Amino acid sequence: MALRPPRPALAATAAALAALLSGCGGATATRNEISVTRGACGTNWQHPAAGPQTFQIHNLSTAAADVDLISPATGAIYAEVESVGPGTTRPMPVNLGSGSYAFRCLIEDTDAITGPVRRIGGHVRGTAGILPVTANDLIGPVHRYQAYVAAGLGTLAHQVDALVAEVEAGDLRAARAAWLPAHLTYERLGAAYGTFGAYDAEIDGRPDGLPGGVRDPSFTGFYRLEYGLWHHQPAAQLAGPAARLGRDVRALRRAFGGMEIPYADLGLRAHEILENALQFQLSGHDDFGSGTTLATTAANVEATRELLRILHPLLAARYQGLPSVYTWLGRLQGLVDAAHDGHGWTPVTKLSPARRGQLDSAAGQALELLAPIAVIFEVRRT
Repeated sequence: MALRPPRPALAATAAALAALLSGCGGATATRNEISVTRGACGTNWQHPAAGPQTFQIHNLSTAAADVDLISPATGAIYAEVESVGPGTTRPMPVNLGSGSYAFRCLIEDTDAITGPVRRIGGHVRGTAGILPVTANDLIGPVHRYQAYVAAGLGTLAHQVDALVAEVEAGDLRAARAAWLPAHLTYERLGAAYGTFGAYDAEIDGRPDGLPGGVRDPSFTGFYRLEYGLWHHQPAAQLAGPAARLGRDVRALRRAFGGMEIPYADLGLRAHEILENALQFQLSGHDDFGSGTTLATTAANVEATRELLRILHPLLAARYQGLPSVYTWLGRLQGLVDAAHDGHGWTPVTKLSPARRGQLDSAAGQALELLAPIAVIFEVRRT
């Protein structure tokens, strides 16, 4: 999949964080200065009120600080600002409802400090808090995802061996038939791409930036074989790239046992997998002749669903928008499936502008809803 740096994801995640932890909308907000020192956190918040607030977090300590507004009873986070530098002030927008609140300050090289509890009476609904996720919470999901990837790599190795055998036998028609199932198996591995390191570029890299483009000797992997198989290159010319793909897949499978999927990747990839599908598959960028980028998009949706399945026990209690995520993934899947019939997949470039617009819209809406998951699964100090 060769993930690109998540530039759009960062913007989307920032917007998602504001939506999740403020809920302020366009309402007029009050301003309150909250002081942070090595010995105290938010003690100068004296008169809490319901409604939109903009706290000005002023760091009086000599080290950077993260500051959360939390529920003292559950630890749920209503708002947060990160890395407030010494002597600086950062805004913290939040929409407060009835309930109890306290500021928690996490200063570098200092234990967490929780300030005094303040209570807002009445029956006003404000921003819902998010229960923090700890490293311990993610141990089980990471192990389950590693097992999923290990099983997928086993399937991939067998499929690639079959693909290589067809190329070596000179049966390119059979090789074309074997190429897509193997490629889709790799695309379903989802959140592991960042863990694969250089193997990902070798197995599923694009020719973008290579001096020779698709003819560059450094162009390897599935897309190199796709280009050759659908541009009538002879078996003798494809034998080397096919053998290289087989070696790279076997090497990745052996190496994966010693790799660790970073905890943060589980939440981040829930957004990035589909982001890459929108950028490279639904645009037709990654079509090197087979016309199957919609099949790849379907595999990316499956990868996203698998990740959500593993995260679901933690996510369901933390994200009210989760049902809408599944709704939009279902709509996107339905639109993709409509491009597949008994004769194969319709190339995305052959779809009508209206249908392509529907696909892009469904993917975009799903991405917007997936973006908060990266924020929710950011491991936080408590």
